[in-house]
Amino acid sequence: MSNALNQNAENGPVMAADGTPLKRSLARALRRQKGRALLLIAPLLIFVLVTFIIPIGSMLFRSVENDIVANTLPDTVQRLASWDATSGELPAEGVYEAMYYDLFVANEAKRHTRLGSRLNYEESGISSLFRQSGRKIDDLAKDATKALESAVPAFKDGETWYALMNAGNDEANAGLLSAMRGRVGRLNDSGASGDMEFAPSALMADILPLTTRSYTEWAVYEATQEERDPATRDPWELVPLALLQELKTADLSGLSGTRAELLTQAQAVSFDIPPYSEVLADIDPEWGTILPWETIQTHSSKYTAGYFLNAVDAQKTPEGYAWQPEDKQILLKLFGRTLIMSMIITCSCILLGYPVAWLLANLPASKANLLMILVLLPFWTSLLVRTSAWKVMLQQQGVINDVLVWLGLVDDANRLIMINNQFGTIVAMTHILLPFMILPMYSVMQTVPPSYLRAAKSLGATNWTAFWRVYFPQSIPGIGAGSILVFILSIGYYITPEIVGGTKGVFISNRIAYHISSSLNWGLAAALGSILLAVVLLLYWCYDRIVGIDNVKLG
Repeated sequence: MSNALNQNAENGPVMAADGTPLKRSLARALRRQKGRALLLIAPLLIFVLVTFIIPIGSMLFRSVENDIVANTLPDTVQRLASWDATSGELPAEGVYEAMYYDLFVANEAKRHTRLGSRLNYEESGISSLFRQSGRKIDDLAKDATKALESAVPAFKDGETWYALMNAGNDEANAGLLSAMRGRVGRLNDSGASGDMEFAPSALMADILPLTTRSYTEWAVYEATQEERDPATRDPWELVPLALLQELKTADLSGLSGTRAELLTQAQAVSFDIPPYSEVLADIDPEWGTILPWETIQTHSSKYTAGYFLNAVDAQKTPEGYAWQPEDKQILLKLFGRTLIMSMIITCSCILLGYPVAWLLANLPASKANLLMILVLLPFWTSLLVRTSAWKVMLQQQGVINDVLVWLGLVDDANRLIMINNQFGTIVAMTHILLPFMILPMYSVMQTVPPSYLRAAKSLGATNWTAFWRVYFPQSIPGIGAGSILVFILSIGYYITPEIVGGTKGVFISNRIAYHISSSLNWGLAAALGSILLAVVLLLYWCYDRIVGIDNVKLG
């Protein structure tokens, strides 16, 4: 038989019953088996992907996303790119003009306040600057509209504007229309959709580019966002302003008919447009300083490391990266405090939980079950109730201080301060997380045969030696599992530190919750969360290298 197999191997590959090579047949069977297993877990994978991976990934992406400046002030950002912020000189007049037009559109789309809030994260006071400017930005445009409509009453009619700017029999400017659709979509956090018959005239775009662009942007906004027909409605006051500005230097010789007549009449309108630098400075003197322009230029890129810099108490400046002022450097301290206090809480849970787990594993079943009920009892009580109970017990007029005063251990005038500090956070969180340490250790200790200890004692070992040399090493996997569980849970807690920690016992998770729910600085919250995740993964990797994750067991 052996000789036949050897001869078979020499003559060629071993064949399966169906005549195919055995190796290929086994590989096919393995692929089918893996495919069936994948189909079985596919619903769970899809559920985890949709409800967990994608939302978390989307949130973490906010830590580098920064398109609001470029989308809201596109022309300003483009013109500001060539300005040297370190020169000490204000931007050119063209930058002020672009800012006026961009800010007018942003104000109409109700986006300027969001832009101000974003830049206010980097420089305090910018938010009020944009709010103030939004309230007065249309004053000049309204004056221009009145002057034009008084001199040429036909411009009071929206149909006049539509006929003037629509391509009609002219060649349409498809590129301009596409660009304005994209701009409106970005301004409103949605893809601009909806059908409309308007298409900007390429001829008018060549003669009056700013006017045509402003009208097209309004028409797209009117049709897609307001869902109204631009053919019968008056455009933004910005359009007449742009028309009067461009007609001062426009060459109308290429026009004829009604368009030429209307624009010739409008060209005769006397309306002085002051420099836009003066217009913005009159709205708010802050526009006459370098600071807002410097802030806009520094944070105008679509992707930024600024949130991560802020998360480590640094900032992005025109000269590069720099540390925040000392009175603002708190986040690194919070990171350090979070890690140190989480380790202390983990160690406290080990010290308190190990004896309880040992009793559970070695007591008779009836007594062990009763003790297990006491261990699980906190799970049946609300987290908020347990935390509030510790707040009552730890305060200076609380139960613990009253008992200590009654026993004479503490003077009534010098009661212990155990709340609104790190001590209160450690005590409350140790109590809350203790069951998560006890249960893994208990499940592992149950698997340790009692005969091992008896055998060690029969060989002459003392109780301590038998425990330390025989029992404890076998319980280490339970300690490792409980430690990882408690440590990861503790660094993410924010309710308990917020209630009992005061200003000295809060964690970095409290700042993340604050930026998500109160300051609405989701970018910084995402950056803090990303750093915290990276730190946890790094510590997990170190634990695996030192202890070995394979040694962590749950019984």
